[in-house]
Amino acid sequence: MLRDIWLVFRRHMAISLRNPAWVLIGIMQPVLYLVLFGPLMEKIVSSTPGFPPGDAWQILTPGLLVQLGLFGSMFAGFSLLADLRTGVLERMRVTPVSRMALLLGRVLHDSVQLIVQAVLLVALAALVFGMRAPIGGIVLCLVMVALLGVTLSSCSYAIALLLRSEEAFPAVLTSVSVPLLLLTGILVPITTELAPNWLYVLSRINPFAHVMDAERASFRGDYSMDGLLTGSVVLFVVTVLAVWWGARTFQRENA
Repeated sequence: MLRDIWLVFRRHMAISLRNPAWVLIGIMQPVLYLVLFGPLMEKIVSSTPGFPPGDAWQILTPGLLVQLGLFGSMFAGFSLLADLRTGVLERMRVTPVSRMALLLGRVLHDSVQLIVQAVLLVALAALVFGMRAPIGGIVLCLVMVALLGVTLSSCSYAIALLLRSEEAFPAVLTSVSVPLLLLTGILVPITTELAPNWLYVLSRINPFAHVMDAERASFRGDYSMDGLLTGSVVLFVVTVLAVWWGARTFQRENA
């Protein structure tokens, strides 16, 4: 199994390394938010009550990392649809490689690419805008970003296999990703002081809102149970469920 995962991972990494521009293209949207929205965020945080503890960059940067995971990993299924269209997946299906490895190799590649983009984003925030966060908190946040990538790319591949349509796939993902993005509180945190009660309750149903809270807590060095427990448990559960769904879909659709 491990050898099969490594072979699939190496294949996709080789494709990415031949065209590394996609790493920078994928990070452009969060960088634009960092450059164009970050300075406004400093004024907003200093003058508006209800924001969580920490300065503007400790609030915004983890949010952009989650955004990177949402919009990067959720669209990973496009590569699978391309492999379906060109017959690559069909040829891999007749090899001895396990169906689980076909999924996990891809997911591992997506997570590595996501971590590279996240490190670049954090470095830019620290070097250009003076963002300060404990090293341990940054590492913990990157681990959560990696698990977020595993979760969303697994779901993306499962949806791609179920739809098998390059026309329907982006429409479905957009209808899901936009509400998730808004209810996660990536740019403006959804707190009881800032949001109406119905919107706050709705955001608590969104599992990624709890992950967002945990990432912001790690960036400000809050390693308490209140800061990290709920988000960490929720992330672990949704990661396990997403990998199980993706693996089950791969085994059923590629039988």
